[in-house]
Amino acid sequence: MRIAIGADHAGYELKELLKKYIHELGHDIADLGTDSLDPVDYPDFAQVVGETVARGQADRGVLICGSGIGASIAANKVPGVRAGVCHDCYSAHQGVEHDDMNILVLGSRAVGVELAKDLVKAYLAANFTHEERHIRRLGKVKAIEASYSKLPS
Repeated sequence: MRIAIGADHAGYELKELLKKYIHELGHDIADLGTDSLDPVDYPDFAQVVGETVARGQADRGVLICGSGIGASIAANKVPGVRAGVCHDCYSAHQGVEHDDMNILVLGSRAVGVELAKDLVKAYLAANFTHEERHIRRLGKVKAIEASYSKLPS
């Protein structure tokens, strides 16, 4: 799979470690920044990772900020993105299997390196089940998104 990865300054060091790990798992990486510890704004990286995934230029994404919350909120503003903050392995795979989560969001100040690797591995190994109930629920989520895209700005 092609994985888009991005982080703000708080997630930079974890991003660098996870890039190598994701490559070791056999995936291609598109590093969308940041490229240093210099302070930057997480919405900028959440947007570019979100757009890359939504356009199909990457199969999935990984975003990292300090808590994971801000990047998740920002990424979910991009139509077609289903980003979830996961700090446990069950959520990392279940989010894909049941909800077709396409961006894993991590909080670098909430998880250590080894847990982050476990989360990424669980996320990337998971597949959407295509069970009728999950397809139905995903359709409802997509309908909510579509209804708001029709509202005037």
